[in-house]
Amino acid sequence: MTTDTHRPPLPPFTAESAAEKVRLAEDGWNGRTPAKVALAYTADSTWRNRAEFVKGRAEIEGFLTRKWAKELEYRLIKEIWAFEGYRIAVRYAYEYHDDSGNWFRAYGNENWEFDENGLMAHRHASINEHPIAEEDRKFRWPLGPRPDDHPNLSHFGF
Repeated sequence: MTTDTHRPPLPPFTAESAAEKVRLAEDGWNGRTPAKVALAYTADSTWRNRAEFVKGRAEIEGFLTRKWAKELEYRLIKEIWAFEGYRIAVRYAYEYHDDSGNWFRAYGNENWEFDENGLMAHRHASINEHPIAEEDRKFRWPLGPRPDDHPNLSHFGF
């Protein structure tokens, strides 16, 4: 059972469990529910997200609330890059528009470190984004988790 103290799959990760962890994280972020997403992190989790430093679930929830209030129709794809033991590295891309209807695509890399209960203790993110035309969007599934048959990042060459 998933609780706020136990979040399978647990480390040390295998190729299969690391890939599952990445997809679960993607699905959670695509759900865009800050309080629910924050439960995937330790109570004292530390983040570096661009130039912002976040510590603990309350700050994570606040960060995500602000993010998804500005990044509308947010859709994310994550892909595993590497893993070992309690760590996973991912690359990702997401698309969103602002309140003026301007679309953006962001690309990033994250390094994750988990505790023994499968909760993320550290998240280091580097992100770049650029404007895109609406017709250049690639992530067009209904809001929520990405359908299993939707192409991944490698398919798009991202």
